[in-house]
Amino acid sequence: MNKKSIKAGIYLVVDPSMEELTLLRKLQISLEKGIAAVQIWDNFKNVTNVEGLVQKICTLCANHNTPVFINNRWEFLKTMDLDGIHFDEIPTQLEEIKKEINNEVLIGLTCGNNLDHVKWAADNQLDYISFCSMFTSPSAIDCEIVSQETVKKAAKIFDKPLFLAGGIAPENINQLDELSYHGIAVISGIMNAAHPEEAINEYRKKLNK
Repeated sequence: MNKKSIKAGIYLVVDPSMEELTLLRKLQISLEKGIAAVQIWDNFKNVTNVEGLVQKICTLCANHNTPVFINNRWEFLKTMDLDGIHFDEIPTQLEEIKKEINNEVLIGLTCGNNLDHVKWAADNQLDYISFCSMFTSPSAIDCEIVSQETVKKAAKIFDKPLFLAGGIAPENINQLDELSYHGIAVISGIMNAAHPEEAINEYRKKLNK
């Protein structure tokens, strides 16, 4: 498996507990609009066929050459067509995990205000990091609010893609204008929208300002 690259733009997080047909339809629309990557949140509550759903998402993403990540469940990479793993916390035994899956997979990490985590990501040559949460958000209730100063300092430590996440909406994204970042991670702003293509257009207008 060749390692894919992560483009700049919108990093879409999908909730697998969402009604399957709705999830796949909105994901397909989003992929057609062009997004940087897809992450499958590890919320498999009420999902009867986890592997089947993950594979359907992987197939849709492969059709658009969009990298797809699994959240935390690194063991899924041994049997499914995933491109990478996103860790919410620094994993123990990273080298052992890499040997078990594939050294070519993409690896990302959620960071907060602790710059030691950013340094760890840099030292271990992770492919990207994301900061959660920039604003209060129902889907990021476990995340601390990250200061803009932290993001500025992190950009000097970590020289690969840096994404911002948590409560980011078209109406508040201008508050991030002073920051240097690769893109934004979004879940409810797109997947809960009646018309995800319109939501993506709104985000993109603000990102391209």
